[in-house]
Amino acid sequence: MAQKKYLQAKLTQFLREDRIQLWKPPYTDENKKVGLALKDLAKKYSDKLECCENEVEKIIEEIRCKAVERGTGNEHYKATGIATIEVFLPPRVKKDRKNLLETRLHVTGRELRSKIAETFGFQENYIKIVINKKQLQLGKTLEEQGVTHNVKAMVLELKQSEEDVRKNSQVEEEEQNEARLKEKRIQRTKRGLEILAERAEMVVDPETTPYLDIANQTGRSIRIPPSERKALMLAMGYHEKGRAFLKRKEYGIALPCLLDADRYFCECCRELLDTVDNYAVLQLDIAWCYFRLGQLECLDDAEKKLNMAQRCFKNCYGENHQRLVHIKGNCGKEKVLFLRLYLLQGIRNYHSGNGEEAYDYLNKACQLFKELYIDPSKVHSLMQLGFSAQEARLGLRACDGNVDHAAAHITNRREKLDQIRKEEKEKKRRRLENINYLKGMGYSARAAKQALHQASGNLEESLQILLSQPQMWWLNDSGPETNSHQESPSRETIDQLVYMGFDAAAAEAALRVFRGNVQLAAQTLAHNGGSLPSGLRLSAEDSSATPPTSPSDSAGTSSASTDEDMETEAVNEILEDIPEHEEDYLDSTLEDEEIIIAEYLSYVESIKTATKRN
Repeated sequence: MAQKKYLQAKLTQFLREDRIQLWKPPYTDENKKVGLALKDLAKKYSDKLECCENEVEKIIEEIRCKAVERGTGNEHYKATGIATIEVFLPPRVKKDRKNLLETRLHVTGRELRSKIAETFGFQENYIKIVINKKQLQLGKTLEEQGVTHNVKAMVLELKQSEEDVRKNSQVEEEEQNEARLKEKRIQRTKRGLEILAERAEMVVDPETTPYLDIANQTGRSIRIPPSERKALMLAMGYHEKGRAFLKRKEYGIALPCLLDADRYFCECCRELLDTVDNYAVLQLDIAWCYFRLGQLECLDDAEKKLNMAQRCFKNCYGENHQRLVHIKGNCGKEKVLFLRLYLLQGIRNYHSGNGEEAYDYLNKACQLFKELYIDPSKVHSLMQLGFSAQEARLGLRACDGNVDHAAAHITNRREKLDQIRKEEKEKKRRRLENINYLKGMGYSARAAKQALHQASGNLEESLQILLSQPQMWWLNDSGPETNSHQESPSRETIDQLVYMGFDAAAAEAALRVFRGNVQLAAQTLAHNGGSLPSGLRLSAEDSSATPPTSPSDSAGTSSASTDEDMETEAVNEILEDIPEHEEDYLDSTLEDEEIIIAEYLSYVESIKTATKRN
C-alpha cells in the first residue's frame, strides 16, 4: 500500500510537471471514457520509473477517473448546491476506490453522521467524524462548521461492524457495551478536565485538593495570565488524556482528545507556547495518530504541523539545543522527539513522492535510533538499584548510556525535584494563608485571590488594592445575587460606625453592602470620605428591596450528592492518566519506531536501487 501511494504521488508530480490534463482529450473522450493516448503516457512514465507498464497505466487511469469525477462533481455542485464529501473509512473496511458521499451543506452534523453510517454500514452512535481536523459537532450545520464541497471526512469507529460480531450474540453485546463505555469515557474526560480547570480558577488547599499545574522545564510553576490559564490547562489536560490513549494504542479515542487540545492551545498567545514544548509535542502526536490510523492523507497540513513542531522546538530549546543544555545540562532525552519528527517527515515525503528527501529524513531517524538504543541489561542494572524502568531509560539517554552516571543523574534529579516541590508547596501554603487572612477580614475567597494575583502575592499591596477598589468585594464565590438576601443591619453595628464619626444613613448603607461586617464597612467609608461609591450605593438600595431567601431555594441535596460523586469519578479518571514522572512524554522504548524506520527505509532503498540502474 505504501509503495502504491508513493507511485501515485510520483506520477502526479510528473503529470503536473508535464502539464498533462487527464480529464481532457486525448486522454479522455467526449463520453468521459479513457483515450488511447493514455497508453503512450504509461509507457513513457514506466520507462522513467523502471516500473511495470501495466501497473503504471492502472494508476494513471485511477488518477484520470478521480479528475473526471471531481470535475463532474464541481459542475453538479454549481448547478444543484449538492456538495461531495470524500469519506475515509477505518482500515478494516477500506475499499480500493474513493468513497464519495453527496449532501447539502445546510444539514446538521447529526444528519451527516447518520447518512455516513447508513451508506457504509456503521452503527450511528458508535462512530465519530473528523473534518478539517476537528470533531464534527452534531448540533450545528455543516456550513456553520466550515465544511465545503470536496472536503475530506474521516470516520473513527468505536466498535466493529455487525457482520464481524454476528456469529456470537454474546460477543456482539460485549462489543456494544465496550463502545458505550468508550463514549462514556470520552464524556467523562471532558467533564473531568473542565472541573480540574475550574479548580485552578478557585482557591484550593494544595494539601488535599489535586489539580493540574503548569510548570516549566525545571519543574517550577509558570505564572499564567488569568485570561489564558483555563484554556491552557484544558489544552494540557486533553493532551495528557490523548497521550494515555496513544500509549494504549486506542488511536480512535486518542485523536478527538488531541484535536480538542489543539483547539484550546490556539486560544493561548504565541509567547506562552514558546515557553513550553507541549504544543510542539502535540503536533507530533496528532500526526502520529493519523499515521497509526492509516489516514495520513486526511491530514492535509501534515507538513505544516511538522514544520510548526520543528519551529516550536527551536524556540523552546534554542539553536542546537543550547538553551535546553543550559537548563538541564543535556539534551539526550529530548532527542526521542526529534527521532519521531524525522520519521514522520520521512514518511510524509515518501507519500508525497519525494524519495530523496524521504531517505534523508529516514536516515536521520535511523542514526538517532542507534544513538538512543538502550541495552536492556543496563536498564535491569539500574532497576536493581531501586529505580523504575522509566527512570532508567531517561537517565541512560541523558548520560549517553553510562550506568554509573545515569544512577547519579537520577538521584540528583530526584533531590532537585523534591526541593522544588517543597518550595512550590511552601509558596502555595503562604498564598492560602494570605487568602484566609483576607477572608477573615470579610472579603470573599475570589476577591482575595484576584487581589493577591494583581499584587504578585504581596499581602500589604493586596489590602491596598481591595481598599482602593471596593467593588472587588462583589467577586463572591457564590455570585453577587446572594448578597442581596440579607437582613437589615443591627442598631448596635450602626451605632458603632456613628461613634467612629460616620453618618448614620451612610453607615447603614455600608453595613447592608458588607453584610454587617463593621471592619469592611468602616474601611470603605474612611477610604471614600465617609460615603459609599455610587456602584455600591445602588447595590445597597437593591438589597433593601429584596426579600430573604425562602427555605425551598436550597432543595435538592440528594441529587447534588449524586452529581458530586459523578464529578469525583470523572476527576479521578483524569488523574489516573496524568503521569507521575514529569518527563513521561520523553520516555519511549522506540520499538514501534524501529519497525517503521526499517519498513520505510526498505521502500526508499528500492527506489534508490532503481534510480542507480537508470
